[in-house]
Formats: sequence, C-alpha cells, structure tokens
Amino acid sequence: MIRPYAARRERALPWRDPLEILQAIGARDGALGLFSGTAGRVLIAADPDAIRQIDGDAAQVTALLDDPAWAEGAVQLLAYDGGVRPATGLRPKVWPDLMAARYPAWLVFETATRTLTAVGRGEDAVEAEQALDLAEDWSQAASARGAIEGPLSATFNAEADETAYRTAVADVVARIAAGELFQANIARAWSGKLTWEADPLDVFLRLVRDSPAPYAAFWRRGERALVSNSPELFLTLEPGGRIETRPIKGTRPRRTDPVADQAEVEALLASAKDRAENLMIVDLMRNDLSRVCVPSSVRVERLFHPESYANVHHLVSTISGRLRPGQGVGQAMAATFPPGSITGAPKHQAMKVIAGHEPPRGPWCGSLLLREGEGRMTASVLIRTLAFEQREEGWHWRTQAGAGIVADSDPAAESAEVLSKISAIRRALMES
Repeated sequence: MIRPYAARRERALPWRDPLEILQAIGARDGALGLFSGTAGRVLIAADPDAIRQIDGDAAQVTALLDDPAWAEGAVQLLAYDGGVRPATGLRPKVWPDLMAARYPAWLVFETATRTLTAVGRGEDAVEAEQALDLAEDWSQAASARGAIEGPLSATFNAEADETAYRTAVADVVARIAAGELFQANIARAWSGKLTWEADPLDVFLRLVRDSPAPYAAFWRRGERALVSNSPELFLTLEPGGRIETRPIKGTRPRRTDPVADQAEVEALLASAKDRAENLMIVDLMRNDLSRVCVPSSVRVERLFHPESYANVHHLVSTISGRLRPGQGVGQAMAATFPPGSITGAPKHQAMKVIAGHEPPRGPWCGSLLLREGEGRMTASVLIRTLAFEQREEGWHWRTQAGAGIVADSDPAAESAEVLSKISAIRRALMES
C-alpha cells in the first residue's frame, strides 16, 4: 500500500529542448513523454516509485483510480477491451486492463515561454528535494542517440484487406437499416516489426516532428511501449467537479493547396452525414455524463467545431457537466468508458457489433490518464496510436484506424477515411 505524496517542491531550470531530454532518458524503464501540439506544455518523467497492473477486475480498477495515492504525479492506461467486457464477454487478452505508474520527479516545459521547471514530490520535504535533484540531472543529460534515417519498419502489413473492410462496413449499414443500432466505429489494423536498430521512441520523435498533436504520448513500461499521436480529448476533470468531454466525429483529408484545403473544411461543415454522426455521439456522451453529474449541469458548449491537424480536418463538439458529490475519477470512468466516439450508439450494442468484426483492440481506443492532483485529470482517447511489444527478435508493433459507420455510409468512402487517418503513422514507420 503506497501513501499519497505529502510534499511538493519546484525548481526553475535553464531551458532545454524537450525532445533532446526525452532522447537522453527515453531508454529508461518507465520513461514518459507527454507533448501538447507545437507550442503547448510538455511533461517528461522516468523512474517511477510505484507501478501497478490490473486484469479482469473492474472493482479494483475503479478503486485505484479513486485512491488518493494515485491521484498526483501518475499516469494510468485503460485498455479498450477491459471497458467492453460487460457487453462482449471474455475475449483473448492483448494488454492489461489497467497499467499505472507514479512518478516523484517531473520536468515541465512551457514551450510558448521557453521556461523549464523541475517538480519533485515525496512523503516529506527531503524526498521532494531528492526528486528535484533527479529531475535536474535529466535536464543536464546529453542526448544518447541521433535520428535514424530511412524506414523504421521493414513492413506495414494489413491484417485484413480493403475488401474485407468494405464488407464489414456494408454489414454494419445493413444492421443499422434493420434497427439494430444507429452507429458503430469499425477499424482496420496493421502490424509489423521495427528494424533492428529502431526503437519505439524513434517512431514517436518522427510523429511529433511531422504531425504534432494535442495529446501526443510516449510511454515505456517493461517489454511494452505506447506511442500515441492523438488529437482527441476524452475527459478533463477540474477541482470543484467540472468535467468536460470533446468527442471527434467527422473527417476530411488535408490538401496541400490552400484553396482545396479550405474546400474540405467547408464540405465537412456542410455534410449532413458528418453532422449527424457527430450529433449521435454528443447525445451519447451527454447520457454517459448524466450518470455521474448533477443533471441540470450537463450541457453542450460547442457543436460541430472544425479543427485542423497535420493530415485531417475533424468536427469536434464540447460537452460539460459538474460531478455529483461523492463521484470521483473511478465513477466517471465507469460511467463513460470506452469513449462513445470510438464505439457508437447505442454503446453496448455497438461494442458487440465491433467485437464481431475486430479482434481485441488492446490500448488502441482506450485512454491515457494524467493525474496532477486530487480532483484533477486529463484523459486522451488513444487514437492514432501504436502498441509495441518487445520479443526476442525485436520490437513488434500494431496500430489501427477506424471510421464511424452510419445509415448512409459508403464503404469506399469510409475506407478512404481510414487510410487518411493512418497516413501519418505509415509515413513515420516507412519513410525517413
């Protein structure tokens, strides 16, 4: 049983490039990097003082999420498959239901102002100062490796071909027409093995360089690693109980010509299909939040807002509420996970349909939670994400991309959308 941190200290440090620091310490077990876009905050940590893994026990997952000892200086990864088990039953394991690590030492980079702060936590002031010293040592470390040229993976293998995906889309459209559900997010998967000299960190560095995203994350834990380039917020929780979700539904590809690129945004905003797809998930997330929020507090703050990223345009909506007294992170996650934007509506039926077309998803479409203090949490949706496992012959990877299927979905168009979403990961793995 670990105890909550009782002391916290900060120390201003000379500015360093966060990518250089992550390269220097990224081979450590537990190495963590959280990057927010091109000019946002960056958090780097390593050497956790506590780790935890839970499989098959939802009550234990909720208990850990609500444990004050895990509410500060921690990250927690919820795999998609643990959240769907009540709807789909037992399925083969891919990743643990929950992986968690707590870190006493952090480096906090504010890239807009080029300020760097070490944060140390501990059971007392002495431990907090020791954590500060550790973080300062990281800030002075020299990069251990340079950028690798050429492909990082020898192959980019589709686990099923495009014809199979289009057939799955057509089946879901037929199920919708029969009244079984309104929407389901159906994905394709690709897998391969890194070249002998490459590491998951190399993949992350390329993604951050070429297609920065608001919720980019690198995490190394034992023989597993996670690389996420996600644009999507699942939940934020603030002291006082305000909770917010920002589901993404509706996608168009980016174009190199500015006029053509703007035309894609306008087409997305004008698309009745994409707006309907987004609205279904807005209603679903309102319903999910109402389970744990003061009923009158749940509201839609913004609807169908276009956001542009390196490879795609998206429609994003914002829903907020205020948690009822006695409801915490564990209860909020139990009520809302997995995210509605990557399941469908009604959620339980959509998860059953997804399970009929896909193998277990693992961390993809799960959530990565950053815990920065009691009553405070930021959780991303793990889309644009690769899962790595180290075996005797090297690092194996798997990644997925999906599309929300509705009544008027066209299988060819949905397949093209999926390829647009996976394009940045493909380039990071297969190009220089």
